[in-house]
Amino acid sequence: MNHLTECYIKEPNLVTRDIAGETIIVPVKSNVGDLDSIYTLNVIGTLIWQLIDGKNSVGQIVDAICNAYDVTSEEAEKDALEFLNSLEAGGLIRQQG
Repeated sequence: MNHLTECYIKEPNLVTRDIAGETIIVPVKSNVGDLDSIYTLNVIGTLIWQLIDGKNSVGQIVDAICNAYDVTSEEAEKDALEFLNSLEAGGLIRQQG
């Protein structure tokens, strides 16, 4: 399967806040924030996070990174896939299916 056509959605039990250009994500378990599993995203991570909506494909996310930052599409694809895989492994997102 071509990874660039995959789409992801955010898991519903998350609280997010944007603070000073970074995004803070706190998973909620049993109606309580899991403070041991707080994620802090930098500006590129925040851009990717904002584009995860079940409609934008990985390819569209890569294009957005290339348009916003001076990186090659190969580098953007590698970094985006690595980041998406880490979010998926952390239980924050899943493939739209």
